[in-house]
Amino acid sequence: MVVLVVATTSDPASIGPAAAFLAMPGWSPGPPIAEGMQSFTNGNVRLLKHQRSIIAEDDLDRRWQEATGEPVSEVIFLSKHTAVSNRPALTVHPIGVPHLREDGTLPQGGIPGWAAIPNPRIGPWLRLMQKIAAEQGLVPEFEITLEATHHGPVTRTPTMFVEIGSTEEYWGRQDAAQAIALVLWKGLGLEDGNDVGSWQGNGEKVLLGIGGGHYAPRHMDIVIKDGVWVGHLLSGYSLPMDTPSQVNGKTCGEVAGMWKHSIKVSYEATKAAFPGGEVIAHLDHKSFKGWQKNAVTSYLQEENIRIGKPSDFF
Repeated sequence: MVVLVVATTSDPASIGPAAAFLAMPGWSPGPPIAEGMQSFTNGNVRLLKHQRSIIAEDDLDRRWQEATGEPVSEVIFLSKHTAVSNRPALTVHPIGVPHLREDGTLPQGGIPGWAAIPNPRIGPWLRLMQKIAAEQGLVPEFEITLEATHHGPVTRTPTMFVEIGSTEEYWGRQDAAQAIALVLWKGLGLEDGNDVGSWQGNGEKVLLGIGGGHYAPRHMDIVIKDGVWVGHLLSGYSLPMDTPSQVNGKTCGEVAGMWKHSIKVSYEATKAAFPGGEVIAHLDHKSFKGWQKNAVTSYLQEENIRIGKPSDFF
């Protein structure tokens, strides 16, 4: 099994960390995959460079195996991050568009209603990234943060994005690229054989974040603590709910929308990422209106998905 790290030459926040990673010892040229793609090998790590948008190349894990015979255990994409705030940031997140209907548009890739299997390294690598960024002098200028589940491309194996944000000024920063390269180098065990974030499946608890904003602050408060595992993070925009009718000020009838599907597929993908673990939902309670919170908690109970408090994850 090999780890596939994917970068694109069309994005300075992708190719910069890839170049810094390739400057570290042990690399050799890899097999040709397709026209316009280059690959490199180092131990069980494969770095694949292509020329298109990072979300445009679907099924790279399957395509790698078909081309080389090597099954892929996980995929890590390197990418730029954009934000309205323009604040410099290093981010990690799972991917998917579980809230989109079949007839919905796909502005950023994926398949409507799909959630990728989240890479178990997301939580441990957030903490590793925070440590390395501090050692490299990027903190407090750069924020180190989770992002909620969003966008493609399509994969079938555990996947995560590692990003540099949030404007062109920072996408090309060599110190940020070096920090990401060090996260990869240490996190994948190329430094000393000890990788960071491999799931061993010994019954530990895994956070499934439900509600809140794109940077998942309430979930982040928990995941930043040592030993916490995290799967999908569903922000408010991934939980579309139709406002129900009310009688005498009380909600009545079913709360329609894609929110149930979004929770269900994200829960199932998180379970698949953490075999033997206990996936527990953590709600950002203050982000919900009363009727929304009631609908979510009722559905989680129906599905026998445990709802946890922060203390349940430590």
